[in-house]
Amino acid sequence: MEIGCHLPNQGPLATRAALTTFAAAAEQRGVASLWVSDHVIFPRTATGNYPGGRFPHPPDTPYLEPAALLAAAAVCTTRARLGSSVFILGHRHPVVMAKMLTTIDALSEGRLIVGVGVGWWKEELEILGAPFHRRGRQADEALRVFKALWTQDNPAFDGEFFRFRDIGFAPKPVQKPHPPIWVGGDSPGAFRRVAELGDGWHATSKTPAQFAEALTRLRAAADAARRPFESIELSLRFGLSDDLLGKGPPAVIDTLGEYRRLGLRHVLLDFRRDDLGRMLEILELVTGTVRPALARA
Repeated sequence: MEIGCHLPNQGPLATRAALTTFAAAAEQRGVASLWVSDHVIFPRTATGNYPGGRFPHPPDTPYLEPAALLAAAAVCTTRARLGSSVFILGHRHPVVMAKMLTTIDALSEGRLIVGVGVGWWKEELEILGAPFHRRGRQADEALRVFKALWTQDNPAFDGEFFRFRDIGFAPKPVQKPHPPIWVGGDSPGAFRRVAELGDGWHATSKTPAQFAEALTRLRAAADAARRPFESIELSLRFGLSDDLLGKGPPAVIDTLGEYRRLGLRHVLLDFRRDDLGRMLEILELVTGTVRPALARA
């Protein structure tokens, strides 16, 4: 099981120094992947439920734009894959987003993982021009737009939300046919999106029991799409809380081991804190103790 971690991007760590210091430390320790989450603005009201419970950041928290952050990470790292957990497809026009993602893939020399989702925050999506109650259909089109631009010599698209023809789009992504697309969410629509348009599933905030139950539903969606279940990459974003860390490394190792036994291939450990020193301590614990123990198990 590969282990990645979330880059610092918020609060007092929304700085060049924090990004470059943490990224260099992660590279030195052989972290498999570095990740960002996607918010552009924080409305002061929230309709809907954040997947992990209460949204963790107050509205005025500094929060670096994730695509720009990944581009910066691409040029200050050389080995770790770079991912989004997840880019919200309604936040940016898909033609612009396809160009941004191609740029990150080029700057990283083919290390990008495109995590995507439809989002939950009605106010944020509407401010950015997305039709909240049609965001699933719009997201499907956005993914098809990405693929058309990334793979066609003469890209063209004629959909409900987006249309274009007679355009050039270069460069194409380094990764062929395109960077892997890992779809987030666990609704019926999300699982259909995984099976029909994605290369993997990126789960969030699930216990091992919840993860196992969701895999049953994902397998059914894959069967309905006549997609081999084994062709779907399984990944998870896992919050490494102080409560779990306080129980000692064996508790972390045992929990991650449960996910691995269920078929999890890639885990993103999110241990963002406001203190860079504390993040570096946790990074050392993960790479120096947890990862070797999992490899031996």
